[in-house]
Amino acid sequence: MTTIDDTTLVERLAALEARADAAELAATRAADRGAVENVFNRYMHYHNAYQDERIIDELWVKPGTEGIRSRYNNVGEYTTYESVTAYHRGRPKPVGKLLFHYTTTPVVEISADGTTAKGIWIMAGLESGLMDPEIAKNVPAYVLSGGEVDGKAVWAHWVWCKYGVDFIKQDGEWRIWHFRCYEVARAPFNRDWIRFAEDNQHSHDSQLAWFGDDGVPVFLPTVDGPIVTENHTPYSNDTAQTLDPEPPMPYGDFEDTFR
Repeated sequence: MTTIDDTTLVERLAALEARADAAELAATRAADRGAVENVFNRYMHYHNAYQDERIIDELWVKPGTEGIRSRYNNVGEYTTYESVTAYHRGRPKPVGKLLFHYTTTPVVEISADGTTAKGIWIMAGLESGLMDPEIAKNVPAYVLSGGEVDGKAVWAHWVWCKYGVDFIKQDGEWRIWHFRCYEVARAPFNRDWIRFAEDNQHSHDSQLAWFGDDGVPVFLPTVDGPIVTENHTPYSNDTAQTLDPEPPMPYGDFEDTFR
């Protein structure tokens, strides 16, 4: 009859506990990864439907969170809760406007201690609407797509960009902490992005946030300060593509890589 001595039993129990702990950690990290993806996916669904107040209330970090930040171009960045959320406040929902952005190719990493996360996404989509003729007179011709509907000028664009987002867990909920948009290219539907880039090389430095009711331009809030890293360069006819942003890798302590 085979017997198990006390030492062997203790070793087996320790090994089982270690395996159970590892399985629990893997399950927690998988759940966190799914939760982080859901936060950003909700962001895109809300943004497409002009429900930006829900983005503020449900997805961004709480007021007073240290280090909050957003950036949309090379002009500067927003570093207070008030300025970050100003982008989402009062966003119009114009009649005849369609915004449809969808994201793919996520790379999401959760920190070793499960308190922060990093993710990148690629976005493709379209933006379109109608513009009052008097407003259209002051818009560069290459923005418009040609023709009219109901007496209003038509603008309809393809748009591509990338997002780099940091998340932090607050009271058990994942929240957006840092938000970075990297424009890649855009073009009216009736033109290619190469010729449009020739006309519009500095679109990434534009302060335009969106076209509102009747196509009225609405501009980004005044930035809080300059960017602290080199400029991001969208597609242009005289530059080569770069890996920007770098996909996040597994990490222990948080490092600010999207700034």
